[in-house]
Formats: sequence, structure tokens, C-alpha cells
Amino acid sequence: MKKSLLMITGILVLSIFASCGSNKDLQERAPAQFADVYYTYTSEGIQLNIPVSVIQEERVDLQAVYFHGMKSPLVKSEENSNIYIANFRVGAQDMVMDVDPKKEYGNKMPQMPEESPFKIDQDEAILVFGQNEKTKFYKLTGIVEKEE
Repeated sequence: MKKSLLMITGILVLSIFASCGSNKDLQERAPAQFADVYYTYTSEGIQLNIPVSVIQEERVDLQAVYFHGMKSPLVKSEENSNIYIANFRVGAQDMVMDVDPKKEYGNKMPQMPEESPFKIDQDEAILVFGQNEKTKFYKLTGIVEKEE
């Protein structure tokens, strides 16, 4: 009797913590006005481009994006300040393997898969952004591949 009561209490506590951790909601309102989002294949992997028409940078901070089973930080393009870019390393790049570890210094770590907090299709991405000191999520849809 005592063991079953302890087990039920443990399950109840775990379910409370699990429900608190999964209390993430997708925002229905976009944090900015986006043009057509697209991706290209580069020599190092996939580059996701998010063109932004209008954004209130003092209120909204675009932080990261989940796409094709990976997560990458967003950075502003150096050439065009209206485009945010996320780079995903996929495939096998050439790596230097040597007895001398100093010669392997330039090798990049492979990007590990990271599960999106929401179910998404191949033409969708989850945008992670900060607003009012809170982390929020928005689903980008209709993402297409473009050739460079």
C-alpha cells in the first residue's frame, strides 16, 4: 500500500513537471513581415534565408530556427541587412585527420540533429524569437528551394 501510494505520488509529480516544460505555444501573429522564405544548398550544407520586410528590432529579436531536423542561430546577412540567415551543416565535409592534433584544429564539428518543439513538414520551419523578455515560436510555411 505504501509503495503504491509513493509510486502514484511520483507519477503525479513527474506529470506536473512534464506539462510545465511543454507549455510552448506557436504564435499566430508573425513577429515581423516576411517575404518568401527560401533555402539553397552550399558547399557546407543548407543555407536558410529569411527576408524581412518590416521588423521592430527594438521589440523583436530573431534568435534561431528549426529546419530539416536541425537548429541553427539566425544572423543578419552582411550583404543585405533585411535578410536573416541560418546555416545548417549536412553531409560529410573533408576533415583533416593527422597524428598531430594541431593539424586537425580547423575541422568543424558535425551539426547534431535537434528535434523541433513542434511537428513540421519539409517546407516548414519554426522561428525562435524573443519578445517582451520571453521566448516565442512562429511557424514559417511554404519554404522553397532556390538555386544560386
